[in-house]
Amino acid sequence: MEPITSKFLKNVEKYPDRDFIVFPDDRMTYAEVDEIALRVAKSLHAMGVRSSDRIGILMANSFEYVGVLFGISYLGAIPVLYNGRFKAREIAHVTADADIKVIITSDQIDEHTDYGQLLHSALPGLEEYQFGMDRPVSNSTPNLKAAVMFGEKEMDGFITQKTFTEFSSSVSKEEVTMALSSVSPNDEAWMFYTSGTTAMPKGCALSHIVLQHAGVIGGIERLGIREGDKFFAPLPMFHTAFSQPLSGVLHVGGSLLSMPRFDPDSALKMIIEERPSVMFPAFFQITNEILLHPEYTSDSFESVRTIVNVGPQDVLMRLQEKMPHTKQITVFGMTETGGSVCMGNRELPELERTETSGKALTGNEIQIRNPETNEKLPPGTSGEIVAKGVGVFDGYHNSPKKNAETIDTEGWFHTGDLGQMTEAGEVIFLGRLKDMLKVGGENVASVEVEGFLLTHPLVKVAALVGLFDERLGEVPVAFIETINNAELNEKEIIDFCNGEIASFKIPRHVRFVDEWPMGATKILKYELRDRIHEELGLSFN
Repeated sequence: MEPITSKFLKNVEKYPDRDFIVFPDDRMTYAEVDEIALRVAKSLHAMGVRSSDRIGILMANSFEYVGVLFGISYLGAIPVLYNGRFKAREIAHVTADADIKVIITSDQIDEHTDYGQLLHSALPGLEEYQFGMDRPVSNSTPNLKAAVMFGEKEMDGFITQKTFTEFSSSVSKEEVTMALSSVSPNDEAWMFYTSGTTAMPKGCALSHIVLQHAGVIGGIERLGIREGDKFFAPLPMFHTAFSQPLSGVLHVGGSLLSMPRFDPDSALKMIIEERPSVMFPAFFQITNEILLHPEYTSDSFESVRTIVNVGPQDVLMRLQEKMPHTKQITVFGMTETGGSVCMGNRELPELERTETSGKALTGNEIQIRNPETNEKLPPGTSGEIVAKGVGVFDGYHNSPKKNAETIDTEGWFHTGDLGQMTEAGEVIFLGRLKDMLKVGGENVASVEVEGFLLTHPLVKVAALVGLFDERLGEVPVAFIETINNAELNEKEIIDFCNGEIASFKIPRHVRFVDEWPMGATKILKYELRDRIHEELGLSFN
């Protein structure tokens, strides 16, 4: 498999005038995105960016986001994709941990977040910084040399887009071409940050092979992709639910249908007008919002051969009933596997397609292991899902201890997820072994939120559990014991979290306790989870 940059440039040459990225109100061809990417590459080169340097991207979905991604990659540098919902403390951590040299952001407000202000908060010293100063942007990030802002806005500490573009005039296309020629498939391509069971997000640097494996192999084997297919993929571009369909699109010279941010009105209109062949919303909540739209009809998805959704089987069965023209499959995977490590088979009967996440993609292996003994378990036995192969990453950035915990001596990556294997080799996902919530597709590590709650001066013990939510899958609920039974209320806790941790991590409900359900040494979180579901009259899926 060639580097993703090489594949993109071959499509630029072969299909220059074909739509590459399509938004509800505009579109760009392969050649037009290449123009943006080349300008970005030349400007970054003029600023001293070279192969293996890490460049942060904090932007809303846009044509510029895609152009910046490829522009960075043209130099053999590594894009670091900030989660756009991170708050200042998480942004600061990623910037320092990844050793980012330049940050590129935009003045576009996304989900009420002003990225310029967010970066000012995360990086003390940025407001007083000017590019070329004999000091780092911030003391916490000694190698950060510049921050660039796309758009019309001028803001202290940032290089404007106009100035940034002017830098490109001093660099030839040949200099970029030379840098690009040194990129190999096994080199680091993009770096994502994912929340796990540690206190802060962990860096997942994916090689060009791992980055593309799920999109290309999964696209061929399970989605049945064809030349020129259109993919509907509305998720944020910092997510592997963007990079996976993007890889599939590039493989067939297709078009990717995206959105600045998801809304069902624009999504339904776009699907009807653009007629995608493949839909990759990934999370059933997104599909369900479209299906519930008052203008949706059973023919709205007439063009869609295959759709990928992840969710409970009964929910997926209900969705399938409303999509008579479309075969729905589900998948299992994570950032560490570049998206899907296994995918369902669209040729199987509906019941099987919704019950299992399918077989491992060619090049990958999956087993079920005893989480205590690491013994391989037979079909039909529940245990931890482990994976290895072409589509699995080599380990977390800067995290030898975590790597030792999750990658065993045989090279198996321990996902922390509970599952079974059928006799036919298909994976059934049963839940998470890790103390992890999945909120609207975003990983939320309980220990991270609990650790933050413990910084409140009146909080003695905190425990986070998931509450079933029809739209987001689940939402966080905090149980708290105060110091010396101090008076504290739900609003005060939520206000304490606002602006300090990502919005999807903030507890939706807070309950106060003075006695905990305990096992031998640990709080029995399942009892807390049952308690809140019973209180609110909800069933837990």
